[in-house]
This record gives sequence, C-alpha cells and structure tokens, in this order.
Amino acid sequence: MGINKWLRPALAGLLVLAVSGCGAGNNAGGTDKAGEGQTSPSASSAASAAASPAVSAKVKVALDWTPNTNHTGLYVAKELGYYQEEGLDVEIVQPGEAGSDTMVASGEAAFGVGAQDSLTLARIQGVPLVSIAAIIQHNTSGFAAPKDRNIKSPKDFEGKTYGGWGSPVEEAAMKAIMDPEGGDVKKVKQVTIGEADYFTAVKRDIDFAWIFYGWTGIQAELRNEPLDMLYLKDYAPQLDYYTPVLTTSEKEIADHPEVVKAFLKATSKGYQYAIDHPKEAADILIKAVPDLDADLVQASQKWLSPKYKDDASRWGEQKAEVWKNYADWMYGLKLLDQPLESSKAFTNDFLPDGQ
Repeated sequence: MGINKWLRPALAGLLVLAVSGCGAGNNAGGTDKAGEGQTSPSASSAASAAASPAVSAKVKVALDWTPNTNHTGLYVAKELGYYQEEGLDVEIVQPGEAGSDTMVASGEAAFGVGAQDSLTLARIQGVPLVSIAAIIQHNTSGFAAPKDRNIKSPKDFEGKTYGGWGSPVEEAAMKAIMDPEGGDVKKVKQVTIGEADYFTAVKRDIDFAWIFYGWTGIQAELRNEPLDMLYLKDYAPQLDYYTPVLTTSEKEIADHPEVVKAFLKATSKGYQYAIDHPKEAADILIKAVPDLDADLVQASQKWLSPKYKDDASRWGEQKAEVWKNYADWMYGLKLLDQPLESSKAFTNDFLPDGQ
C-alpha cells in the first residue's frame, strides 16, 4: 500500500484529537480487577508467587492501519506468550475511523502505533501523546516511480506528476529534497489521488508517489514492476524521522507506569525475535492475519527485520535530535504554530536495558 494509506491517517483527525485528548479513558492499561485477590494464600504458593508477573492488566493496542510487517513484533509477543509472561492480556485492534492517536489520547486504547510527524502535530495542539519506542530506526519512506519515468534524482521530479492526498507536508518534503539538487518544486504537477492504489495510479495519470518501500516497494518487486526509490533520509537529514512509533498517553504513564514497562519489555522481545527469525516471525503474522498475501509478508519481513533496530544500541531507542530536527523543520516552514517541546514528546525510560 502507498504512503497515502500509511501516512495520511496519521496526519488526519487532529481536531478530534484536540477535543478527546484529555478524556478520562477506560480500563485499557488498567489493572485487571477481576484477577485481583485470587492467589491462594497457602504456603506452597510462595515460590510461584515470587515468579509471578508484577502486573495483571488487560490492554488494547490500536494499529495505525491494517496489519502489516511494521506490526510483526506485536503479534509475535502475543503468540509466543511474551505478554502473558508479563501479566498482560493484550488485544490488537485496527484503528477504525477515529485513528490510533485518537484512541490512545481518549483512553480507548492504552497503546497505539503512530508516527513522529502526526505525534508532533498532536502535541502542538495540546494532545498529551508520548512516543515510547521507535518501531523502525530510520525512515524507510520516500518517493517512488516506475523505472520508465526515468526519475533518478529529486531534480527529475520537474515536469512530472505527483499523486498524493493534498497535504502541505508533501510539497514541503519534495522541496526539502529537491532544493539541494537544484530542482524547483513549483515545476511539479500535484494531483490528489485519494485512496487510489499506487500501482493503479501510476498506470493512469501520475508519475510518482510517496510510499514505504518495505511494503509497496517489495510488492513492486514481486509484481515484477521495478521502480526507482528516492528515500527522504538520503537527501534531507531532517526527514529521517521515526515512522512508525509506539505511543501511549501521559495519563497512562502517570497512572500505570508498571504496565507501560511490562508492555515494552514483552514487545521488545517480540521485535527482537522478528529481527533474529524473520521467516518464523512472518509465519506468526500470517497465522494471525490469514487474509494477508503470504509471499508479500515473507518478502517484506526479510527486508524489514534488519531495519527495526539497525544502528541503534537497542530496539526502540529514540534520539532527541531526531525529534528536534524534524519539529524545527516543520516550525521553520510554519507548519507548526509553535516550537515543539521535544523532550516531552518521547521517552526511552520504559525500554528494557538490553536485549
């Protein structure tokens, strides 16, 4: 699927977020009251009690879109019992019309899959979302075109037609990678393609679009429709932001820090398993979501697994400069009303010390 299906939902619905961001929430992430007080008081239970999880909670995790290899570690942690080991009963759900950011901000879900760009916009609007882990260490998105369009550098965008969803971020990103190459973004024709599939759109009326290579690019390989991929991070360091990320709310952190810690401990194990065992991890995702194209999942997982952690010291690690550089870039373009307090937008505090 193209970037319009991956990124556009992350940038939409922020007015809803602003209204719902301070919602009281429900039991998501809270203690499982039904399970309290049921431990046998017998002396023989002392040993097992010592080994029992520190928490007992039912939590909901909202995805950012339909299940895909960005989410594999979550499904692995659930299937292999990592969440259960930590005392968590985890339900993985799709976001619906509201979007995962809204679900997390309102308390409908304790955790969600989001992205640095949408979380930055949400925080500026006063929505207390926090990124607690980078699912992928570097931005794997960029502008892609079929080989026959002869787009080898950002300057080649000139005179071509771009298909997107009509956000000012798109032109800003194009300009950021075209300027250093001597290109003029005003010479790019931009059209809105909405929910149109990338492969359909490039056969119809556009030359290039914004995609994540780990899914749409791999899909192009399997379809024998080679493309030229210009990764944002290769041309503009400020666009090497975290996408996707795991999110929670400030309220969840304040009320249930032990749940956040347990969730990330188990999830880290899930992603480490996917790093070490891409084929087996892909099998788990396919089993959980049998409607997915198995060949695509396997190929995507093989490509993506090394990129989860990449050059970071541990999976999930986030750097302050990555948050600051992207927010400063957006603020400089007047895409933000005020600077971002980046230190409040993310935390590494709940990640396990080592894998």
